[in-house]
Amino acid sequence: MLVSLFVCPLCQSPLHPAPDTWRCDGSLNPKQIAHPFDVARQGYVNLLPVQQKKSKAPGDSQESITARQRFLAAGHYQPLQALICEQMDKLLVEYRASLNKSTENKNSSTVRWLDIGCGEGYYTQAMAPLRIDTLIAADISKPALVELAKTSKAANRLWYQKAKEVKPEDKQTAAIYPLVTSAAHLPLRANSMMGVSSIFSPILPEAFNEILQESGYLVIAKPDVGHLARIREALFDEVREHDSDKFLPTLAPYFKLIETQHISTLLSLSAPDLADLLTMTPYAYRARSEKRQALLAMAEGMPFNTEAKFVVYVLQKIVSLNT
Repeated sequence: MLVSLFVCPLCQSPLHPAPDTWRCDGSLNPKQIAHPFDVARQGYVNLLPVQQKKSKAPGDSQESITARQRFLAAGHYQPLQALICEQMDKLLVEYRASLNKSTENKNSSTVRWLDIGCGEGYYTQAMAPLRIDTLIAADISKPALVELAKTSKAANRLWYQKAKEVKPEDKQTAAIYPLVTSAAHLPLRANSMMGVSSIFSPILPEAFNEILQESGYLVIAKPDVGHLARIREALFDEVREHDSDKFLPTLAPYFKLIETQHISTLLSLSAPDLADLLTMTPYAYRARSEKRQALLAMAEGMPFNTEAKFVVYVLQKIVSLNT
């Protein structure tokens, strides 16, 4: 049952969702106080306590989010989106098949997936039609979750909408829970997720290991060697190559790598597309202003061509010897 899926970010007591206010039961609070968390009108829930914030408005800004929405809506990263969903679908088919064969799991067949660092939800929305029952969309950026919740609500995918009578064509999509939260302090019960996706987001081995169930899956997408090479060469005097595999040793105590997929796509960018790409990436503040302006000027007369390169890793949680 979902009543025990979430935990209070303030006292770690069980947190119970409701359409207007989520409230913990206070059972782990020394004062037995039940903390309330209001549901925003867009449908997201803010579970990020002030003490977990490192700035007044953490995460991506509205400007960055709007630029990313335009860029991704143009389909520039659609091949990556398709590859991620293809890899996830394969895992979900195998997992569903294993549940059908197992008598022990008949009463725990709900498939829960966490998309950490989900942003405005470009990849999250593509995951929703897969074989997932509950899809947790988590990000530290409140403006990003506002956009994700609005899109989910328009598509009848929000968690409280799915609890009501829905159209037949909507029944096969996941119930999306948009949460403003810290990735390092996830408000989720331990061993509750079948899978976690981290797309261009921080890798937190201990946190992922804690919330994933035994043999759960971790899908990670990172820039590959040569990603946006022409752009970086134009912006920086010294170009540091992406070391996509550097995080793998940190995961080794908890996860085994089972598959690696590389994908590349040629980009032919207009000046507005290129401006959006710069705004949605760290290049927006790492590169000198004159370098950015010179690069944008190159795209005024003709499209600027470069190549986007990505690598997708699929890992599985190592079964503990104590279980």
